Amino acid sequence: MATPNHPYVSKKKKKNQTPETEFHSELTLCSKNKDLRAAISLYEIASSQGTRLNQYHFNALLYLCSNSVADPSLKALALDYGFRIFDHMLSININPNEASITAVARLAAAKGDGEYAFGLIKSMGKYRLAPRLRTYDPALLCFCENLEAEKAYEVEEHMDIMGVSLEEPELAALLKVSASTGREEKVYRYLHKLRNLVRSVSDSTAKVIEDWFCSGKARDVGDVNWEVGRVEEAVSRSGGGWHGLGWIGKGDWLVKRVNVDSTGRCRGCGEQLGCVDIDDVETERFAESVAALAMEREVKVTFGEFQEWLEKRGDFEFIVDGANVGLYQQNFADGGFSISQLDAVVKELYNRSGNKWPLVVLHNKRLRALLENPSHRKLVEEWMDKGVLYMTPTGSNDDWYWLYAAVKVKCLLVTNDEMRDHIFELLGNSFFLKWKEKHRVRYTFVKGNLKLQMPPPYSSVIQESEKGSWHVPVAGDNRQCKESLTTWLCITRPSSCDAFDEDPINIGSSENGHATYTLPSLNPCKQESFRSGHGLHNSPESFQFSDNKAASLIGKRKERSPSPPSRPHHTPNDAL
Repeated sequence: MATPNHPYVSKKKKKNQTPETEFHSELTLCSKNKDLRAAISLYEIASSQGTRLNQYHFNALLYLCSNSVADPSLKALALDYGFRIFDHMLSININPNEASITAVARLAAAKGDGEYAFGLIKSMGKYRLAPRLRTYDPALLCFCENLEAEKAYEVEEHMDIMGVSLEEPELAALLKVSASTGREEKVYRYLHKLRNLVRSVSDSTAKVIEDWFCSGKARDVGDVNWEVGRVEEAVSRSGGGWHGLGWIGKGDWLVKRVNVDSTGRCRGCGEQLGCVDIDDVETERFAESVAALAMEREVKVTFGEFQEWLEKRGDFEFIVDGANVGLYQQNFADGGFSISQLDAVVKELYNRSGNKWPLVVLHNKRLRALLENPSHRKLVEEWMDKGVLYMTPTGSNDDWYWLYAAVKVKCLLVTNDEMRDHIFELLGNSFFLKWKEKHRVRYTFVKGNLKLQMPPPYSSVIQESEKGSWHVPVAGDNRQCKESLTTWLCITRPSSCDAFDEDPINIGSSENGHATYTLPSLNPCKQESFRSGHGLHNSPESFQFSDNKAASLIGKRKERSPSPPSRPHHTPNDAL
């Protein structure tokens, strides 16, 4: 099989080794050492000797070829042999798998042929193969790099049909090609996709965002009329932090890299960031998901009874995971269920909510034990009389009850449970983590004194304000540091803010009764430069978005007034 001078020939050749076995072991060594030239030499010898090759052999060769295109000294060789090897594979009726298709798609992209790479994906059906994100990347990124925006969108559409989700690098590429080709509606769409996907963007994605807002196209698109109520209603429905109605206002954008203080106040523009909740539709879907999973694992009748009871009595501002509070720090010799800790939490929540009792969810086994204790009976009976307690039945998991109650009632949940158990994994992360950040209240006892840790005053996520400004957290070396040290992109439109101090605003009303605002003709904003991580950025520009490709959607602006103080998040109403 091998020649004596071949670098991977064993000094002592094993007896009775077939040519196929010898080729397999030597090719594996080539792959391990990323030695393309040696692998091609092996392939040529095996082909000339009629050695039978299998799918593994072809895949190993294709992998080496696709991995070598980044080396200028090997690129031509890798491309030439890569396609020859794939053609050979098909000619002897060895079907490719997903790894084969991905490797060849990477070769096609390396020579700028996105069409070939995408065609490979479309052909996977005849092999009964499902593409993965890595399979789509070569075609998608190739089209984006070549500024073939419509073809890139076609790949995205195909991904959506196949149930393959975009991640940050793909969204950044689509955002960049959309910005570079002046497709402002697509830019807006991909910004919101990023907002849904990541909590903070990479520095390279931040640069793409900065470049868009600093572009001439961003300044030239837009309008100056908008419905006030429509934007406010959209923000309310969305759970805060975005409205999704399109670009607000018109004129230059100003991009700065800033920090946000501990209360959520932007140190660049002074705007208060929101604590973002899931929207109404997501909340209802979340509640339905919890109920459906609970019904599969609990006795349907008992959980159904709880749902009916909650529907009638569900005017709570706090739900308490009773077992979690009662057993907190009780892992010592004489430790047990601490009713004094639970009592302290109940009283504190009662006072915080304006003399309104919370709901404590507790398993009936623990409740019976408390009632059997003479020193605890009176307090427990008082809670029962006031409707503070809900007892979950024997054999049930009380996690389903307190979680469902907190989601359905849209209130705060008092627990230190990180909710990482398998039952919470069933819910997925699409909006569970966002909901938990907004609704969970942690607690501790310091020398017997209760301290509640309310939800944060703001969310470290991409935010779009009612004024049309954007705030984008940037991930970096400070990710392990305090939130206040996180770098943010502060993207504002001075022309739609400062002008209100100087020029009158025409106020009218729309057909549905919402107030509308019309900006006067504005002089170009003063050009100011702010040093960022990428150098100097002049005041960037704006753009306009159409809703349903019909009526223009513009932003709103109320009369200029001092920014309101940040909302206190120590009251349960903030979670509603």
